Amino acid sequence: MTISNSKDFFAQIKKKPENFYIVHYSCQSLNDDNEGLSPRITSIGVTHFATEQTVSFSTHAIAEEMGILREDVGEKFDQVEEKLLRDFYGFVRDRRDKFWIHWNMRNLTYGFEHLEHRYRVLGGTDAAVIPVERRINLNDMLSRKYGAGFAEHPKMKSLMEINGGVHRHFLTGEEELQAFGNNEFIRMHNSTLCKLGVTSRKVVWLFPKQLRLEFVPVFHGLQGRLAAQG
Repeated sequence: MTISNSKDFFAQIKKKPENFYIVHYSCQSLNDDNEGLSPRITSIGVTHFATEQTVSFSTHAIAEEMGILREDVGEKFDQVEEKLLRDFYGFVRDRRDKFWIHWNMRNLTYGFEHLEHRYRVLGGTDAAVIPVERRINLNDMLSRKYGAGFAEHPKMKSLMEINGGVHRHFLTGEEELQAFGNNEFIRMHNSTLCKLGVTSRKVVWLFPKQLRLEFVPVFHGLQGRLAAQG
């Protein structure tokens, strides 16, 4: 089964919430200023929508399990990242038939293909690939339901601002990069979990129509804040 429109998505997740997982991850800079050709993965978070239970795959936890000191993580990051991704795919393997909600994880630059690529680069050969038909971009679903101007860019942060404020653990991409450079791995992972939680709450709020959207006309300068309708 494939969900390709917002009406089916909201109907299915309300009817069978146990079939939906929400995923988000953090990585190095998405530009060309990394030491490698593709950004390293630093943490991944997955939340089961029905139970609200979250599973984490994070640099600091993996390094500690492997007995690697904080100051040695940088030089041993290949080992840490490989195990992080191996554990993630071990979790995914028996859940590939579920739906995976994400926020703009579209392609090799930032997305499921990026995770798969990094795992292959590090020697992994058994990635549990989530079929494209089971991936649901929440940003696209909101755009299809309310129009592309449902919030200002960056949309995730804008939605936080008009729905209670930006969480204290939220980091911009630049701030996450700085945290990585400072070996602040817990801070980075907290930001990942923050964004994961924001994505989850957006879905929850849509049911009682509590999610506030900031409608920004594409061709006009007028802006208005109003609760989501319909």
